[in-house]
Amino acid sequence: MPRLNSAADLEGLRQRLLNSSKGKRVVSVTNGTDGRTRHSEAVVQALTDEIRKRGLGGKLVVKSTGCHGFCEQEPTVLILPEEICYVGVKAEDVPEIVSQTLAKGKVIERLLYEDPTSGERISKESEIPFYKSQDRTVLGNNRFVDMGRIDDYIALGGYSALARVFSEMKPQQVIGEVKKSGLRGRGGAGFPTGTKWEFCRKAPGEPKYVIVNCDEGDPGAYMDRSLMEGNPHSVLEGLLIGAYAIGASDGYIYVRAEYPLAVENVYIAIKQAEEYGLLGNNILGSSFDFKVHVHRGAGAFVCGEETALIASLEGRIGEPRQRPPFPATSGLWGKPTNINNVETWANIPLIINRGADWFRSLGTERSQGTKIFSLVGKLKNTGLVEAPMGMTLGDIVFDIGGGVPDGKKFKAVQTGGPSGGVIPESLLDTPVDYEELSKLGAIMGSGGMIVMDEDTCLVDVARYFLNFLAEESCGKCVPCREGIYQMLKILNRICEGRGREGDIELLEEIGETVRDFSLCALGKTAANPVLSTIRYFRDEYEVHIKEKRCPALACKELIAYYIEPEKCQACLICLRDCPAEAITGDKKIAHVIDQEKCTKCGTCLEVCPPRFSAVTKLSGVKVPEPIRQKTEVVRK
Repeated sequence: MPRLNSAADLEGLRQRLLNSSKGKRVVSVTNGTDGRTRHSEAVVQALTDEIRKRGLGGKLVVKSTGCHGFCEQEPTVLILPEEICYVGVKAEDVPEIVSQTLAKGKVIERLLYEDPTSGERISKESEIPFYKSQDRTVLGNNRFVDMGRIDDYIALGGYSALARVFSEMKPQQVIGEVKKSGLRGRGGAGFPTGTKWEFCRKAPGEPKYVIVNCDEGDPGAYMDRSLMEGNPHSVLEGLLIGAYAIGASDGYIYVRAEYPLAVENVYIAIKQAEEYGLLGNNILGSSFDFKVHVHRGAGAFVCGEETALIASLEGRIGEPRQRPPFPATSGLWGKPTNINNVETWANIPLIINRGADWFRSLGTERSQGTKIFSLVGKLKNTGLVEAPMGMTLGDIVFDIGGGVPDGKKFKAVQTGGPSGGVIPESLLDTPVDYEELSKLGAIMGSGGMIVMDEDTCLVDVARYFLNFLAEESCGKCVPCREGIYQMLKILNRICEGRGREGDIELLEEIGETVRDFSLCALGKTAANPVLSTIRYFRDEYEVHIKEKRCPALACKELIAYYIEPEKCQACLICLRDCPAEAITGDKKIAHVIDQEKCTKCGTCLEVCPPRFSAVTKLSGVKVPEPIRQKTEVVRK
């Protein structure tokens, strides 16, 4: 790779890359972590081999790309410029794709996305309902960038924002543009990015540091991972611009070790940028020097908090500390430090290239731009969604996510990860921005969204998230360490049918104490799952406590399985498969479940043939009296 010594060198390389790609068709294969779980690497290899075998290499380019967003349909193959999108592709489909689509232009119907509602087969990616309402300004380039090729990023205009900053803007002008854009931190707190940069630049002390927070510990969230895997240069360019504006000469990428592909691709990106002279000394002839180091975290959830991350980076236990002083004035090794998450850094080149006014045109008055969400749970379409701030929860869940499958009823959506709040159906018209979600007792968080249907018990959901937070709490401060533990004890008691009068009020009291007096954001938001479910689903708590029932039939200790004598065909299937040997009966004798032996594993319900449907799941600690009497009659 020739070193680029100026903006003119960079532009010259870009033009050469564009000229060399003219007339070539691109075949993009999603080969990130999600795709690799479904053997996408074999698809990439098969395409490469088949194209070479047919002598089409001069006309086609195969790109191994990161996630495009529609993760559940991966591996996907996107053929450009036609924009033909094939989903769920296997290596054995490749010869047909090459011979029919790439060689003859014919569309293979069976590989197209099928709309689950209308049954329509859709050939173009942009016409798939999942993508229609999105605005993929940050995530969209994943489709066009081969994960291991800096040239692809440069051809798309990559590092042009950095060149512009060096040639046209002073550091304070860069900060002013970011402030004008209204960009807020995408890691959860939503603090204005430009203001944060300004604090760090003005803070006394040298050297200054910039850090990429790619810790992302929320269960079910993988926005940062997908960006770091698919387009790491967008993050590096943003980091370089931020370092120039702040006056930092060293940067760190803090990425959890559970993201091996992201780590691998970041190292490749750094090496390629160094070879081109885009990292190191005298970058693009600007006299600006900058080095990037990678630090792999051990996966502690609390290290997503700035001061805990810094402690981990310094080789100490990842525990938060009291603020002030804030990292902007006293961070890494006591020096001024600026930390932003992956998505925040990736927005910076877009703002510099397109302008603050363009960014402000997206989103709402107080929350500008787009946000990437991890949309998972009881939905027809799951994956990564990038939408303008201000889009309603209902539009995200139903227009993009396709709504709840199998005819089930939507119940709630949880936003903001394990520290987020649960929002009911009646509030789906709420626009998604920092302030509106906070009003509902939820948070934006890093962007996780979990959709729940009628079969979900909200008391159990609160217990699940609180159990996660209890394990991840560093234990440094008493309100968090003891408060979460006590709330979890109460929730366990309620879900096991041992709830007491006053438990709801006690949960509220402890939750408010934990929120108000904990040291860091983990503790301050830990009560959100409990307080929000009590706020909107208090009746579920009351039924659990007063009637010892779980209406959603989810709490194991509050359900019972019963075989209806009139429907039982004495087929012996459930009797043979019951791991607890709790079922008695024989040929031509209706089967009976011994409630004392039953472990409530649900095996009997799973194995009972649908044509019989003799097994029923009941809500309650004990089998209702009429059913018990029927069982006694069968026994006799």
